Amino acid sequence: MERKLATVLFVDLVDSTGLVVGSDPEVVRRRVTEFFETVSHCVAVHGGIVEKFAGDAVLAAFGVQRAHEDDAQRAARAALAMRLAVTDLGLQARIGIEAGELLVDDAESTFVTGEAVNTAARLQQVAAPGEILLGPTAHRLAAAGLVVEDAGPLELKGLDGPSRAWRLVDAVDGPGRPLGPRAALVGRDAELELLENTFSRVTRDGRAHLFTIYGEPGVGKSRLAREFLDGLERASVLTGRCLPYGEGVTYWPLAEMIKAAAGISDDDPLEEAFEKLRACCEEETVADVLGLASGMLEALEGERSPQEIAWAARDIMETLADVQPLVLFFEDIHWAEEPLLDLIEHVADWVRAPLLILCLARAELLDARPGWGGGRVRSTAIELEALSEDESLLLVEKLLEQVPTPPALPREMLARTEGNPLFVEETIRMLVESGDDGRADRIPDTLQALIAARIDYLSTPAKTLLQRGAVIGRVFWQGAVAHLSPDLEDVDVLLDDLLMREFLLREPRSSISGETAYRFKHLLIREVAYTGLAKLARAQHHARFAEWLGERTGEELLEIRAYHLDQAVDLMTELDGAPPQELAETTASALVKAAKRAIAREAYPTARKLGTRALELRPTLGARWVAARAAWRMQDLATVEVEMPKVRNEARNQGEPVIEALALTALSEAVLKRDGDPTRAEEIVDEALELLSGQDDPVAHFDTLSAAATIDAWQGNMDGWIRHMEKAFEIAVDADRKDLQTIAATSLARSHVIRLELDEAERLLTRALELSGESGSVRARVGTTLSYGGFLMVKGELDAAETVFEEVRTTAVELGLGSSEAAALHRLGKLARVRDDHKRAERLLRETVSITVARGDRAILPEYQAALAQTLVDVGKLEEAERLALEARANVVRQDPQGVSVTTAALGAVRAAQGRRDEATELLRTALELAQDANLRVLELAPLKLLAGVMHDQGLEEEAAEYEERLAELSPSEDAARVA
Repeated sequence: MERKLATVLFVDLVDSTGLVVGSDPEVVRRRVTEFFETVSHCVAVHGGIVEKFAGDAVLAAFGVQRAHEDDAQRAARAALAMRLAVTDLGLQARIGIEAGELLVDDAESTFVTGEAVNTAARLQQVAAPGEILLGPTAHRLAAAGLVVEDAGPLELKGLDGPSRAWRLVDAVDGPGRPLGPRAALVGRDAELELLENTFSRVTRDGRAHLFTIYGEPGVGKSRLAREFLDGLERASVLTGRCLPYGEGVTYWPLAEMIKAAAGISDDDPLEEAFEKLRACCEEETVADVLGLASGMLEALEGERSPQEIAWAARDIMETLADVQPLVLFFEDIHWAEEPLLDLIEHVADWVRAPLLILCLARAELLDARPGWGGGRVRSTAIELEALSEDESLLLVEKLLEQVPTPPALPREMLARTEGNPLFVEETIRMLVESGDDGRADRIPDTLQALIAARIDYLSTPAKTLLQRGAVIGRVFWQGAVAHLSPDLEDVDVLLDDLLMREFLLREPRSSISGETAYRFKHLLIREVAYTGLAKLARAQHHARFAEWLGERTGEELLEIRAYHLDQAVDLMTELDGAPPQELAETTASALVKAAKRAIAREAYPTARKLGTRALELRPTLGARWVAARAAWRMQDLATVEVEMPKVRNEARNQGEPVIEALALTALSEAVLKRDGDPTRAEEIVDEALELLSGQDDPVAHFDTLSAAATIDAWQGNMDGWIRHMEKAFEIAVDADRKDLQTIAATSLARSHVIRLELDEAERLLTRALELSGESGSVRARVGTTLSYGGFLMVKGELDAAETVFEEVRTTAVELGLGSSEAAALHRLGKLARVRDDHKRAERLLRETVSITVARGDRAILPEYQAALAQTLVDVGKLEEAERLALEARANVVRQDPQGVSVTTAALGAVRAAQGRRDEATELLRTALELAQDANLRVLELAPLKLLAGVMHDQGLEEEAAEYEERLAELSPSEDAARVA
């Protein structure tokens, strides 16, 4: 089975009952048979198939056995033809047309299922006699070549809500009007110059020249040609387009050119048209032959040979070119039949006049005509390649000038459209029409039809191989696709064919040793090829590829293997409601292993996603632990509070003391930071340390000791902090874990910064930064860089500190480290305050508070509120500042001397600004004493500076001088008091 974007047409005979009543059965049979034959003929002429006859109705499909980029157009034109033909029979019909994804049994089958079938049938039912209604997808695909009227929203039986529909009035000749932004010509200067130089040579030498432009669909062949033709002066241009379907279309392009040259319009009577043709030709014989080729002399059908028609074409073209240089512009000659191709080459060889024959073609032309243009001195062929990245970006930006879009959209669209101008245009048109708010993740139907038609042109084995490669991904391997294709012979030959046809590129290097790697030339080719596979086939191939990958690479590409297994599970669940148990278990196991590897490389969001998915498939301890651990590393303590108790219980029941201890360690952090209960947190971490006694797991010991040190730091227990962290550092050294050494050295450095022992702090931070670089750990680097920025702030190196904090902020956002992001914002806000950029300071600190509230980090929130309160004092928002300062002081953890000191000082600053100096003095002295008692010397700076100001305000200059003297003794820099 195969899934295809195809178009369905339902046509029903109007008043068939009235036809039967009072009529002879044989007459009725003949009339109905005429109707069916007429409809079937119109369908066949336009390249469709009749799927079935149902009573007096006919269901036809376009693009089922072989897709065409214009299947919706074909269906619409077939409908117009059958409406006219049925009317000639004295009958009337109702017609409904819709396009969409259909499921087809195989390439030869005419049986189709899909929503589009139902919609087309419902449209036919509500159509008036003689009316043709188009559904939304058919309209979107075909509207550029049609004249339509809005039929308004229609209530269609069995469908939810009103459905948009359009009334088909007529078709227009040519490629149709553009429905979206037209691409500027970008990146084709050299090709345009070559065309112009060739035409100059033609006019100078007075000889014919054949110029062929090759290129994949949408690459810009027509756009280049139009730019060239629009710039011509003193030249005649005749245009003809080769049609891919229809009766009597062999010389269609020539007929278009002849009619244009003779001034013949489509509504001219035949006799008048032929007289115009004769007036244009020097010889009557030439006119007769061309009249036959153009369909004006139908009675002579078959009496003139292709050679005679070619001779006549040469004669008239030479005559026209003698008057003025002439360009014959043939579009889509890959659809041309042999006689027309012979004619073009004959004209190119024999015309002795200034004539340029410009042909546009896809590479498929060379399948039918390998020697096209070969052996001719006056022949040029070029291939248009995709635009470069810079050219593509310029094109996207030009097209988006009048379209409001997110800033990131041009780059996103660049990645999907990969230098193909039509792909860019159609994607932008889709966004404009659908109002997708900048989403470019869906393939426009027009592009899907275009690419699907290219794929369907392949042989069945080549197409099958391409689709199986698409299951593997944008890049796939020869051995893998061969493993998926035991039913195909000569896989290498098929791959070479796909390379030659430019569906694929050979990768210069392969990530699997000994395997040749291939890449889809365009991302959208891969997506359309994949979409064409039935979901059951997709599931089977995903699972088989995962099997091959495991056998071929072992654990090396584990994440890719897990992904493909999970895709198989999703597809089987969608089809059957649940995957086979064995598949689910295999997938869950692979996901857990992949999640562990992601944690090891610090890809925590990925690890969390993988672990959570594994837990959905099979709720094991391993899955729950890896998902919860990733959440812990991402500082998502809300999830830690929910999941780690479950991990702890399962680990205890299954005899896993290390996992149980680490679950407790994570819980201790949540209890400390979210509940603000350091006493309870200390009890939990002590239990974890006891569980680890005798366990040989250095990472677990390190994490638990680090948690104990953090609890000590929160409680102002400097000795405990240093003791636990020094022990953790020793463990990290013994284990040769430089990432853990980085974390330990950074923590110890912070203990020195807070005591204003800056020389030792600098030594430790310098070492930590070195270790961070050697370890490659992003997690360790974030913590170290954050602490280093704080050190620079205290030293007064504010510009350097700001650079550091911006780096931390960016990395934290990328890794989803919310608390680190908030910490960086907090410090950036304080820096802005020092520089008197109060607007920026307020914005940054409000963002800090907002993030922290959303995360539920109760313990640190009061300090951030205190910083915001002091900034609000600076801008005179005293009422809000007071509210925040009071809230911060009320909610601060009482066992946290740092938090109590900071929030008390903030309230003191508010009271000082309010003129309540006695209260301010008392609060600031309390804050100062708290900092002194806990040996938090850096926290003495702000109260000292504020107290000196309050004393000055009261005229107490001696006391002010005492505070200023103490401040001068402690301060390592002029701004230290404001940033501490």
